Amino acid sequence: MTAPTSVLLPTVRWTDACDQVATQLQGGDELLVICDTAADPVADRRGETPDGVRILLAGEPEGCSGKANAIAAGMAAAENDRIVWTDDDFHHPDDWLATLDTDYERQGPTTEVPVFIGLDPLSRLLEPAYALGGTAAVAVGGIAWGGAVVFERDDFRDGEGAFLADLGRTVSDDGTLSEHVEVTAADRTRTVPAGGSLRGSLERFVRFFAIVRRHAPAAAALNVALSVGFTALVLFAPVIGAVLVTAISGAVYARFGIRRATFLLAAPSVLVSPALIAYALARRTFVWGGRRYRWRSLFDVEVLPV
Repeated sequence: MTAPTSVLLPTVRWTDACDQVATQLQGGDELLVICDTAADPVADRRGETPDGVRILLAGEPEGCSGKANAIAAGMAAAENDRIVWTDDDFHHPDDWLATLDTDYERQGPTTEVPVFIGLDPLSRLLEPAYALGGTAAVAVGGIAWGGAVVFERDDFRDGEGAFLADLGRTVSDDGTLSEHVEVTAADRTRTVPAGGSLRGSLERFVRFFAIVRRHAPAAAALNVALSVGFTALVLFAPVIGAVLVTAISGAVYARFGIRRATFLLAAPSVLVSPALIAYALARRTFVWGGRRYRWRSLFDVEVLPV
């Protein structure tokens, strides 16, 4: 019999994911659906939720992202020692929670692996980059993905208090978790829709690059070097370069069972990557979840009006 689990799901609306997770609760499990304030649509469901589900108001963030603020509030309110974080934007199959619990019993803190599927032309063009820098990086890099990760309070290297202190003054919830808990990736993926508009895709790219830059500056520098190197190869040796980057992309897609023809966009994706990275480096703010953030350093965040 597995330990009871508290599932934290930040969202401002009741989505299919809320219903999907709620139906999987067993015994002492609970689902905390965390929004910002009573003005969020999901707050209207207080008192009308399934058994084991609570709506939690986190309040407006100060000095951290709305997501980090919501997770911190959820951690404080959760009644169980075993914690699962998840998101509201992907499908949770019927055995999702039970499988994560089994993962924990077998290998301790575990994260699932995201596959980002583009909803607009730019995000589709970036799918090969996200497969390498998102999917593969999570799978092999000891990085937690906040969409599906399980751990227990005793797993924090320096204690839960130190983690919450860092979480309350930064942007990335899963980037911060990765620095405090050693996680192992499960050998399965979850498909996550990404983008939907040019503006949304640009903001996502800026945020993703900022997360890598703040939490893993060496990896960010390597990304820049690889981007410039592959771009030069494709420009000055087009046939060899295009074949090579497409082959690498295809191998990553095959390894993670991504059945999409977008791996063929690897070469054009490489060609635009230096401009996108330069854009991300030039930006001083980005928008996420209806808020604008100025992220000066890892623990220096200013929340601004959009």
